[in-house]
Amino acid sequence: MTPVQRPSPITASVDFEADGVQHGFLRLPYSRDDSAWGSVMIPIAVIKRGNGPTALLTGGNHGDEYEGPVALFDLARTLRADQVQGRVIIVPAMNYPAFRAGTRTSPIDRGNLNRSFPGRPDGTVTEKIADYFQRTLLPLADLVLDFHSGGRTLDFLPYAAAHELPDKAQEKRCFDAVAAFSAPYSMKMIEIDAVGMYDTAAEDLGKVFVTTELSGGGTSTAKTVGIAKRGTMNLLKHAGIVAGAPETGPTRWLDMPSGDCFGFAEDDGLVEPCIDLGDRVRAGDVIARIHPLGRTGQTPTEHRAALDGVLAARHFPGLVKTGDCLAVVATVEDTI
Repeated sequence: MTPVQRPSPITASVDFEADGVQHGFLRLPYSRDDSAWGSVMIPIAVIKRGNGPTALLTGGNHGDEYEGPVALFDLARTLRADQVQGRVIIVPAMNYPAFRAGTRTSPIDRGNLNRSFPGRPDGTVTEKIADYFQRTLLPLADLVLDFHSGGRTLDFLPYAAAHELPDKAQEKRCFDAVAAFSAPYSMKMIEIDAVGMYDTAAEDLGKVFVTTELSGGGTSTAKTVGIAKRGTMNLLKHAGIVAGAPETGPTRWLDMPSGDCFGFAEDDGLVEPCIDLGDRVRAGDVIARIHPLGRTGQTPTEHRAALDGVLAARHFPGLVKTGDCLAVVATVEDTI
């Protein structure tokens, strides 16, 4: 006999079926030392008018990535119901405890929300958040946009991305949406650790899913926030939720065809970058050196590219630990 799954402990103060603009919370009970009947209050906005597609827009899946929260808090403040045909659900900071702490994972349970799906209604705080998205929010959506950047430990070329999928019709819809987002770079992406990801949960439900990596370093810039804001409106126009054509510009298509794209540090040390983000690289070229920290006169370890392409991501900041992702090389695609 299949066990009956418990209902989510999270309750929404917004009505997902009501027309108009609503600002409220996803309230998750959280009993703790300083608040016996306390709650985690995750901000949410719903903008709806009539019938039409639903876009679920999320940021703060990791709490130290900021372009998404900036763009989505601003969109929640400015988007009017009369601009919408359909529904826009905005959660600027999914892992709200991590967002408030400025950390990748939750300070409550050390949970990485983007490795916690499908979640559990009776699990940790992070698993409960994942469960609510899995069983309540994702089923409402036709289009899902989840913002990411490198956080405090990676720096990326600014790109929008989708994944290669078994369902090629779904895959095409996802890449068409990436093209509409119109970031400076567009990526055909693989994941080195796809288990438990929000991406996988959305794709397995047949949704059009777009993600981003918009620079990093644990901050944002006017340029990267601008890419996020324009890309969000482009996607809403592409979906027919907001009127008008997307404001597209040139984008350079990249691909991550295999695990050879990823390079990992095999030693602790001080990173010496040998090429910069966006630079062309050939297989065998030295991308970075890792200098030992203990004494002078020691030979650095060289990290070399395994394939031809461009440097799409690098470790950030200057010190690296064994096992850290040191660099990502993406191949250049002329067409998709």
